[in-house]
Amino acid sequence: MSTESLPVPPSTKPGRPASEPEILTGAEAVVRTLELLGVTDVFGLPGGAILPVYDPLMDSTKIRHILVRHEQGAGHAAEGYAASSGRVGVCIATSGPGATNLVTAIADAYMDSVPMLAITGQVFSTLMGTDAFQEADIVGITMPITKHSFLVTRPEDIPQAIAEAYHIAGSGRPGPVLVDITKDAQQDSAPFNFSVWPPKFDLPGYRPVTKAHGKQIQAAAQLLVDAKKPVLYVGGGVVRARASQELLELANEIGAPVVTTLMARGAFPDSHELNLGMPGMHGTVPAVLALQESDLIVSLGARFDDRVTGKASLFAPKAKVVHVDVDPAEIGKIRQADVPIVGDAKDVIADLVVAYRETKALSAPDFTEWWAYLDGLRSEFPLGYSEPSDGHMAPQYVIQRIGELTGPEGVFAAGVGQHQMWSAQFIKYERPNAWLNSGGAGTMGYSVPAAMGAKVAQPERDVWAIDGDGCFQMTNQELATCTINNIPIKVAIINNSSLGMVRQWQTLFYNGRYSNTDLNTGHDTIRVPDFVKLAEAYGALGIRVTKPDEVDAAIKLALETNDRPVVIDFVVSADAMVWPMVPQGVSNNYIQYAIDHSPAWDEE
Repeated sequence: MSTESLPVPPSTKPGRPASEPEILTGAEAVVRTLELLGVTDVFGLPGGAILPVYDPLMDSTKIRHILVRHEQGAGHAAEGYAASSGRVGVCIATSGPGATNLVTAIADAYMDSVPMLAITGQVFSTLMGTDAFQEADIVGITMPITKHSFLVTRPEDIPQAIAEAYHIAGSGRPGPVLVDITKDAQQDSAPFNFSVWPPKFDLPGYRPVTKAHGKQIQAAAQLLVDAKKPVLYVGGGVVRARASQELLELANEIGAPVVTTLMARGAFPDSHELNLGMPGMHGTVPAVLALQESDLIVSLGARFDDRVTGKASLFAPKAKVVHVDVDPAEIGKIRQADVPIVGDAKDVIADLVVAYRETKALSAPDFTEWWAYLDGLRSEFPLGYSEPSDGHMAPQYVIQRIGELTGPEGVFAAGVGQHQMWSAQFIKYERPNAWLNSGGAGTMGYSVPAAMGAKVAQPERDVWAIDGDGCFQMTNQELATCTINNIPIKVAIINNSSLGMVRQWQTLFYNGRYSNTDLNTGHDTIRVPDFVKLAEAYGALGIRVTKPDEVDAAIKLALETNDRPVVIDFVVSADAMVWPMVPQGVSNNYIQYAIDHSPAWDEE
C-alpha cells in the first residue's frame, strides 16, 4: 500500500480553519488516525494501560470495536479479517499479559505474510524498566516476529507511527507490525494537524521492490520455452499480491502444470485442467512427482518450505529454478535460483506473460510427453479415502460435503492437524481468499477466531470454521463474541476424540503407543465436554451428527441459520489417516517408493 492510497480526511471541525491544529490527547489521536486510515473494524480487549484509547473509541461512529474473550482471539480475528479481504487487520490489547497473549497470533501472521496492525498499551514511560505492574517489553519480545515494532512515548508521535505501521504491514511482503504506546503518551495532549494527510513517511531502508529487472524476466521466459518438463509452483504470495488473474493468464499461455501450496489453495482454480493439486507432505501424487521429476520450476510467491521439498538436498534434482518473490531474503534461502526475480508477483507475472509470448513466437515448446506422464499419474492415483472399519463416519466425507453444499463463494478457515489437511484436499477452491489456515506456524486455536474475523470482513459470505476437537477447545470462547456481536459463523468440529495428527504419527512411527493423545470428547458415553451443550451455553445452535445420512441435513440447517453461530459435532473415526504422506526429512521420491512397495496404497 502506498502513501497515495491512504484515505484523505474530511475537514476537521465546523468553522475550524483546515491549517489550524487541534489539541487532542494521544488516545484521541490514535482513534482519529485509525479513522483516517480507513479502518472500520478492530478486535480487542481493554486493560489499564490501553484504557485511555478505549474512551474516545467509544465515541467513534466509523470504527466498530469487537470485544473478544481472549487477546489471542483478537489477533487471529485480525488475521482472518485480513486474509479473507486483503485489508490490514487491526487488534488492540493492554500491556503485559494482554500484549503477550497477542504473540502467538503475531508470530502466525509473520509466518504466513498476513497484513496486521497490533496496537498495545504500555506502562508510563517513567516506569519502564522498573518491573512495574503489567509491564512487558513487547517491542523486544515481538522484534523477531514482526516486520517492525514501534515504541511511542510522546503523544505527538502517535499519528506518524500508526500510519507508518499501517503502510509497512500492507506493503511489500505483508506482515504484522506492532505499535506500543505508553500510557502517558495516550493521556497527554498535543497539537495535531490532521489536515496534512497522509504524513510524510520516514522509513530509511524500507523500499520494497515491486518492478523486476527486464533481463531477468526475459531469461525466465527463455527457460520456459526451452523446458520439456516445467511446473508452476505457486505459493501464498500470489494470493497476497492479488495476482490470481495474472497467474491464470500465464498458465493458459504456457500450458504447463500448476501446483498450489497449502497457503495458495484457491490461487488457481481447482477445476482447471492444468491444476495438479497441492504438493508436499500430504500433497497429491501428481503434484509431488511433477515437482520431483521436473526440469524447470517456476516458483511464484513460494518459499520452498520443508513440508513441500522434503529433504531439500534431494528435491527436484534435475530442475532449474526461476524464483519470484517480493522478499529478496527468500530467494536462494533453501534452493539456489538460476534466475532470481525480486518483485511483486502481480507485476512480475504480467510481465512474464508478455515476454513468454514474444519468446514462444520464435520457438514454441512441446509438453506432450510431459502431460502424458502427468495425466497417467492423475488417472492412476486420484485423491480418495477408505471407509472406516470402526463404525464411525469418514471425516473426509464430512468435509467434502461441507465444501460441496456451501459452494465456491464460501470461506473456509481450518484449524491445524488432520482436519486441516483434509480441508485442503477435499474442498474444491475456485477463488483466492476462500481458504484460511495457519500454514507456517501451525497454530491450534486459529480456526474459530479467524472465521469470526473473516465473517466481519465478508458478512455476505458463508464462513466455516473447520476445527478439530483439540483445536476447538483452545479458542471456543470466541463463540460468545460471535453470539453477542451477531457474527453467525458455522463451526464444524471434526471430532475423532483425539489429537488426530499426533495420533497418526504415533500409529506410523511409534508402534501405536498413544501417549496423551486421547481427548475423550466423543466416542465414550461421557463426553468431556459435550460440544452440543457447550454451543447452547454460548447461545449457538448445537447439532450432533453420528451417521453419514445425517450429514447433509445438518450442513443445510447450518447454512440456513443466520441469526446465531452454529456448531456441528461430527463424530468421526479416530483411525482415519491423512494420505498421501511423505514422512518428514526424506526425499519426495519416497512417494514413488510407497506406490511401488506398499500393498495398502490402493486401499487409500
